[in-house]
Amino acid sequence: MRRSLRASVAVPAGTGLAVAAALAVAGICTDDGSAAGSAAAGPGTVRAAAGAAVIDSGSRQEAPALAGADLDGRPVALGDFRGQVVVLNAWGSWCGPCRAEADDLERLSRQTRADGVRFLGINTRDRDRAAARSFVRAHDMTFPSLHDPDSELLLRFPPSVVNPQAIPSTLVIDRRGRVAAAIAGAVTDEQLRPLLARVLREES
Repeated sequence: MRRSLRASVAVPAGTGLAVAAALAVAGICTDDGSAAGSAAAGPGTVRAAAGAAVIDSGSRQEAPALAGADLDGRPVALGDFRGQVVVLNAWGSWCGPCRAEADDLERLSRQTRADGVRFLGINTRDRDRAAARSFVRAHDMTFPSLHDPDSELLLRFPPSVVNPQAIPSTLVIDRRGRVAAAIAGAVTDEQLRPLLARVLREES
């Protein structure tokens, strides 16, 4: 059973085009590649990229165990990066906003590696790994991505943290393995960098 989406943009009935335009601006795709809204804001919930904030340390939830094969069949796990700050990005080759953010994510991954930041992708709803690998090559992505065609890994997160129907989504995981920030929609270098800087300043 799929979880329902709660749109964060309120408009009068009969304004379908206005809804589509507003949701497209949010930079979020649903299962069929169409635009969708993010989960309603609240303590510790998913935020739109422009309004993303670091969650207070005492309110953070433990990230679930994530492990599987990457796009080349090699084993990879979120737990491999414990003690480092992790950017966890859910994406699909079918998703326009994912293409828009991919270059920024790769650039930031390279620039922050020496600071102790690691990036891990979750490739979702791509049945064919070849399509996902083509996406990776097109954007020169060097960080690994778990292959999650049925969104099984994403469903391990509470819907208040990750809505598996809204892609892309990005999480910042602190050194203790807890969700420090949750972002719905395409994210830019300028939006993500200050969140990472704050989490990196924290003691483990």
